[in-house]
Amino acid sequence: MSRLAAPLRFVAGLALPPRCPGCGAVTGADHRFCATCWGDLRFLAPPWCAGCQMPFEHDYGVSEQCADCLAEPPVHAGVFAAVAYGKVARTLALRLKYGGRIAFAETVARQMARLVPAGADLLVPVPLHRWRLWSRGFNQAALIADTLAKTMQIEADPMLLRRVRATPMLRGLGVKGRARAVHGAFAVDKPERLAGRAVVLIDDIYTTGATTDACVDALLSAGAASVAILCWARVIDSDAA
Repeated sequence: MSRLAAPLRFVAGLALPPRCPGCGAVTGADHRFCATCWGDLRFLAPPWCAGCQMPFEHDYGVSEQCADCLAEPPVHAGVFAAVAYGKVARTLALRLKYGGRIAFAETVARQMARLVPAGADLLVPVPLHRWRLWSRGFNQAALIADTLAKTMQIEADPMLLRRVRATPMLRGLGVKGRARAVHGAFAVDKPERLAGRAVVLIDDIYTTGATTDACVDALLSAGAASVAILCWARVIDSDAA
């Protein structure tokens, strides 16, 4: 079978060559960006706030926190994002979420894997409400979590956290409006599975944190020892949201 498979893969590669997830240009391998799109991605790494990982322009030390975290210490255990939200990051997220390009879940998971917090032992995706899940056919956060679980050998549970009521689109609501819209929207099934565990909450885009904050509250209230947030892209410039 292996001698037959090689020619078939060669023919398939000619007919359907790997393409850049950002722009569709032909590339050398699946999940690989072209040079232009790769250059347009801003990968996030220290120096950043010790509390929320918002990037700093200068290195103030590993324990320094931003003004927001100093004023109101976060209850989460960090917000880790592979890249800053921008044109290419947005295109990829939209093609995954609304274009049905589910293979891109692996594309983003490959870049997120380097930021999985040490000691994490459970991955939980941000859930969709059942009506949205039925209409879309999949939850992009769950697909990302599944890929990360296989890559990192960490358990993932896409059913542990539920969205118990539908929430409106958050774009344009503002920080307080977003928080009100998602308050009480999440609940945990089988809370005994959370006891004492270090949870990583998986999502695609982190904007103001309203949705993930509501998820974190539900997970901590149900007994999680800690909850860190891990996503593909984070909005750094509020004008880009």
